[in-house]
Amino acid sequence: MRLGIGYDVHAFSEKRDLILGGVKIPYHLGLRGHSDADVLLHAICDAILGALSKGDIGKHFPDTDNRYKGISSTKLLSSVVKLMRDEGYTVSNLDCIIIAQEPKLSPYMSEMISNISRTLKIPPGDVNVKATTTEFLGFEGKREGIAAYAVVLLKRF
Repeated sequence: MRLGIGYDVHAFSEKRDLILGGVKIPYHLGLRGHSDADVLLHAICDAILGALSKGDIGKHFPDTDNRYKGISSTKLLSSVVKLMRDEGYTVSNLDCIIIAQEPKLSPYMSEMISNISRTLKIPPGDVNVKATTTEFLGFEGKREGIAAYAVVLLKRF
């Protein structure tokens, strides 16, 4: 078994869609980034890559490469899943947290879990996604952006 942790953060940006866990969230701001800036999926990618000792998302999908400009982070996660499976591993379980003062994310959690579990090729019961605010502290609390953490346990199949 192998354990990995991932973290990502993106600042809010106008004229962008807000995508979290592969779900388009209705909100007046999106997140700035080279890809679709899905902080949750980026954190999951980093957690899996870390568990495999394969670097991080920037190493595999650099923001200097125009092939990844505006790309769906679901596609990035699918590539990481292929690498993981080629190494002989699958996800045992995944636990994630999104840190955002706004918007409220609870109405979208089940769809996020469904998207993530489908991409990881594991049952939804092995994926946990939660959200919290920072009680108006820090950049998330000041509504400047969103952060996410992910912890993954991999097992050989």
